[in-house]
Amino acid sequence: MFNTPENRKPSFRFALFGTCFALSVIVLGAFTRLVDAGLGCPDWPGCYGHILWPNDAEEIQAANQAFPDAPVELDKTWPEMVHRYLATTLGVISIALVGLAWRHRGPGQPFKLPLFLLAFVILQGLFGMWTVTLKLWPQVVTAHLLGGFTTLSLLWLLTLRLNNRHWQVDAAARASVSRLKPLAVAGLVILVGQIFLGGWTTSNYAAVACPDLPTCQAQWLPPMDFGSGFNLLQAIGPNYLGGVMTNEARVAIHMSHRIGALITLLYIGWLSWRLIGAPLPALRSLGKLVGAVLVLQFCLGLGNILFKFPLFVTVSHNAVGALLLLTLVTLVYYLYTAREAS
Repeated sequence: MFNTPENRKPSFRFALFGTCFALSVIVLGAFTRLVDAGLGCPDWPGCYGHILWPNDAEEIQAANQAFPDAPVELDKTWPEMVHRYLATTLGVISIALVGLAWRHRGPGQPFKLPLFLLAFVILQGLFGMWTVTLKLWPQVVTAHLLGGFTTLSLLWLLTLRLNNRHWQVDAAARASVSRLKPLAVAGLVILVGQIFLGGWTTSNYAAVACPDLPTCQAQWLPPMDFGSGFNLLQAIGPNYLGGVMTNEARVAIHMSHRIGALITLLYIGWLSWRLIGAPLPALRSLGKLVGAVLVLQFCLGLGNILFKFPLFVTVSHNAVGALLLLTLVTLVYYLYTAREAS
């Protein structure tokens, strides 16, 4: 169980707010991507030369003349710009966290982690720029998505450290904790791999390549081109909006994501079962949470295909995937910071 709570470190609440804010940025980013608004503003950092976006008829006409290959679509400009400004706000939050860490520096107060977080957020901002300037190049889009999940995980890890609470385990529970450590890390690695496959699927518009279940295009083993589907050296230059791959390549990506989903379900489901059977009450509670979020995420993945990819379900699939990642980060953190009871 948890030890008697020590005093939380300064800026805990602010870090928790930053984590929630990052989750909202991820959700809006998923919405922006899924409504094909990634190039809703063809320039960067403005939108058709505006701080927000062109709105009245005169501004829209001028924008269309300046960008004849990318006419203004107001239903796509606002999600893109709102996402940009929220992401910029997240950068300001990261700067503030570094400032607070420096102000309250001392024993037990994390400083390297906020500093690394800020550096990573800056890199993530560059990926956001390249997403537009390189016209949705799949490698950059996928890296940007993974960067968003990494930023969220770093903020949550910082929140956990600032919360300054640890499991107190006796001799009997200590053995279980030790055995679960590598299993939890393996689960986290598997989930990150599945998130990559999900990002690669959406950045190459391969989600609709298999519109049926359990078969794909009415075949158990449809033609697949894994070489083209996972070619990470695609040329920079074309506009990748809508995808440029062949059907066989997209099917290979989609089927890989399906297989990854089954592996993730089986392994993390087994891990959840192991946690529920552990002698530590906190492990049992966390195991139930991991299992519940895992089942919800799998059901949302099935719902995407069964209900023909409704926007609410697809966005929720991204959000719950982020929550599943946070549950495993929490598990790994508490396993590795557990202390022997006095």
